[in-house]
Amino acid sequence: MYLAKERRSGVERYVADSDRNSPARLALLGDLRRGLDRGEFELHYQPKIYLADRSMAGMEALVRWQHPVRGLMEPPDFIPLIEQSYLMRELTARVMDLALGQASLWWKAGMRVQVSLNLAARDLLDNGLTDIIERGLSRHGLPPGALLLEIDERVLTSEPAHAVATAEALAALGVSLSLDDFGTGYSSLVRLKRLPVSEVKIDSSFVGRLLQSADDMVIVRSIVDLVGALGIRSVAEGVESAEVAAELAAMGCAAAQGWYFSRPLNAASATAWLTEREAPPIAAPRGLQAAELQAAQVPAGDGPVGAAGV
Repeated sequence: MYLAKERRSGVERYVADSDRNSPARLALLGDLRRGLDRGEFELHYQPKIYLADRSMAGMEALVRWQHPVRGLMEPPDFIPLIEQSYLMRELTARVMDLALGQASLWWKAGMRVQVSLNLAARDLLDNGLTDIIERGLSRHGLPPGALLLEIDERVLTSEPAHAVATAEALAALGVSLSLDDFGTGYSSLVRLKRLPVSEVKIDSSFVGRLLQSADDMVIVRSIVDLVGALGIRSVAEGVESAEVAAELAAMGCAAAQGWYFSRPLNAASATAWLTEREAPPIAAPRGLQAAELQAAQVPAGDGPVGAAGV
């Protein structure tokens, strides 16, 4: 009944994996609680690259759960469950602290890397989200431009009023926003223009078929042209070959990420990757002047060091 209400489908057939009160799911929820207390969650980082000159565009932080029995678990294995529980805010706060702590270490070392984080649907309905982010930036001595938050396009279409209000509140803090999985949520052009986003990420399902499907080629090219005309950066997800990267660059796509450039790296490996490439200062996000960003930057050697492990 609850699932039918959430999906607004009217009728749902019982499936044990969807039963939030099944013994297996309740046991995993207990593990989540203990995992948060024991610090079992960690972040891996995947580079985002500008296609024109292969310079650094940012790092996407991806949460992983080092489960003592099941091993390393990825978000699809636990995020849907935690979104249905009282633990979502605590996980979001923990992940935010880890990401900002690592960003602080990089900025202190002179690498002005913009770190991006995915927001879950539940996060956008949390009135305390902006306070968590504002306190985190202050605690780690980072300007708002050091953080980019990714919002799934489908969340905006399913919960438009709440999601847009949260997006506007975050933009008011000076935090950059990215529209994730673009092309899967049927956003209208009017809504896209009104959203305070500085980046649109083209869904990997289109990018992966770019060279095999004429339809996907047209879709990707149209998205690149559209967001470029609106002054928004286009980023292709799931790039796995040099041929796809070259085609995207020829289209005018601004940036990309995927296994062709790098798989997600743990904090130590990501730091080594950045050190080799001497990441340049990040660009000022839309709505934040370069002078303001420069004034807010942490000088090398100053500022607090975060607690994220490397």
